[in-house]
Amino acid sequence: MMRVALPDRPGSLGAVASAMGSVGGDINAVEIVEKGSGVVVDDFIVDLPPGQLPETIITACHHLEGVRVEWISRYPEGGGLQSDLEALERMTADPANAAETLVSLSPVVFRSHWSVLLGVGDGEVVSLASTTLAPDFDTASTAVLAPFDITHRLELPSGWLPGWADSTVVVVPLNRGRAIAIGRLGGPAFLDSEIARLHHLAALIP
Repeated sequence: MMRVALPDRPGSLGAVASAMGSVGGDINAVEIVEKGSGVVVDDFIVDLPPGQLPETIITACHHLEGVRVEWISRYPEGGGLQSDLEALERMTADPANAAETLVSLSPVVFRSHWSVLLGVGDGEVVSLASTTLAPDFDTASTAVLAPFDITHRLELPSGWLPGWADSTVVVVPLNRGRAIAIGRLGGPAFLDSEIARLHHLAALIP
């Protein structure tokens, strides 16, 4: 997955696509994640040929005027324009487990590395459900994520938990004393539009 900032003008997207194609990049999906002030931020899902280094596609894009690759990393397949609707359908089909469903789908829907459902109350915080790569949270280790009653974004330095690299995290409160936290290792930071999407889906959980 590549997050690319490019000028908001005709032809910019085509130029970026051509640059990626010139080094063998095969674009599977493009999604606008933010737009304003003459700049568009797009997420590209790109396949590279075997043995091709990511640096080649970054260099190809940076040769274009006004184009900046903000971040690149391997990510789960399946994310795209329909991912929010698909998540909502699965949450609606099993409302009793809607929170657990959103947690399990977050690595694809929000291109995060991990997600966790937390139970908050009586001075304790416990992990109720999590994805495979999520930290092993307990009451002490979750203190860095507080507060749990408002939606907020965190930029955590390397070592925020023993053995963990710098991370960007979003925490969203749910009803019944619960909250969801999703995280990315090393970035990119969650954009306002991504946080709004997560907040909207979380608000639909009974």
